[in-house]
Amino acid sequence: MTKRLKVIQWATGNVGGESLKAVLMHPQLELVGLRVYSSDKNGIDAGQLCGMPDTGIRATTDSQKIIDTEADCVVYMPRHASIDEVCALLSSGKNVISTAFLFYAESLPAEEREKLRKACIQGKSSVHGTGIHPGFVGMVLPLALSGMSRTIEEIHIQEKADWTYYASPRITFDNMRFGYPKEEATLAANAFARFNAGIFEEQIWMLAAALGLELDEVCTEQDLIVTPTAYDVPVGRVEANTVCAQGYQWRGRVGDDHPIAIDALWTLGGEYPAHWDKPREGWTITVEGEPSFRTHFLPAASFRRRDLAIEEHVHASDIATAMQAVNSIPALCLAETGLRGTFELNQTYAGIGFRR
Repeated sequence: MTKRLKVIQWATGNVGGESLKAVLMHPQLELVGLRVYSSDKNGIDAGQLCGMPDTGIRATTDSQKIIDTEADCVVYMPRHASIDEVCALLSSGKNVISTAFLFYAESLPAEEREKLRKACIQGKSSVHGTGIHPGFVGMVLPLALSGMSRTIEEIHIQEKADWTYYASPRITFDNMRFGYPKEEATLAANAFARFNAGIFEEQIWMLAAALGLELDEVCTEQDLIVTPTAYDVPVGRVEANTVCAQGYQWRGRVGDDHPIAIDALWTLGGEYPAHWDKPREGWTITVEGEPSFRTHFLPAASFRRRDLAIEEHVHASDIATAMQAVNSIPALCLAETGLRGTFELNQTYAGIGFRR
């Protein structure tokens, strides 16, 4: 692709700020717009918001101004995602790539799916969701490993993560509801938990579609653990008798079998639950078949430097999430119109490449 693609960055949180910086660095991309939510950021040059030189592009809180801006792609990364916002962008002729949702939009309820399809047709545009997980770990890596398989019996993805040093108390406490009474953190009580479960389910539907498996359903189970004693973490306090660990299981069912499985084992300080599996920290992907494969994935700020703080290693996941989206922009802009899954895009690779 020879021409520079015009890109709009939507939101500048932990991940969005890294995405903005990457768009400005990427040789194939040109920033043409920036949507923010804070009045303190409104009117500020995009470069100042991510530690880069001034760009001449000013941030705006006006969504309609962004919709009216001509662009090839919008990198959509708000804290609270909206299908209506995405449809407005798609209808205006912009491709949309998101780390917030739409990881496999074909698996959405019919009403939402058709709304997105109509918007794509109207704007001759495409939409894709990606990131680190959901995203790369649950969709790209399993498909890459499957390329060495003759037949597949089972795909199993395990995530083990300690949220102690994640620098967002709003997500950790307000959304995830660590530090809340157990009854307030259940799937039934917490709308964010239900939304979050849904985007992990999408990965299972996508893998099934890509690998020719017809599922009966995708099942979700939740295991909430409470702490008997109170303790502090960098972003807040976990009181006694509140949630300190959350385990999730997503299973793609075919009859009595579950050939695609995803586990999330999330803790916030405290004791690791004794009855949980004990994979390595990070992500473990197992493909059982002929032959079988296993790989372990762990992002870090550096594997050479030993003087980095744990917070920097944790933030590496934010960078990885942003880069999977930014590096997928050229592939999405080349894709056919519509709801695009990972297996329907060209290979994603580092567009910025080696540091010079």
